[in-house]
Amino acid sequence: MAHYYLDITDKICPMTFVKTKLLIEKMAVGDTATVRLNEGEPLENVPRSVAEIGQDILSKTEETPGVWALEIRKIVP
Repeated sequence: MAHYYLDITDKICPMTFVKTKLLIEKMAVGDTATVRLNEGEPLENVPRSVAEIGQDILSKTEETPGVWALEIRKIVP
């Protein structure tokens, strides 16, 4: 079970990553988060950006048509 949960299905890029990054900054190394996002730009950009800042993408799972859950682990401060 994730330590944190963030639903950004009501946000558009670039706010999807801004909200995700703010959450990651609050997390301790080793903590996990579930980020719920829409397919399209958010699903393309958020995982890529999370990886670019050195964090781990554990999984991407489609919850319902068009809505995905992204599991993230913070691995660098």
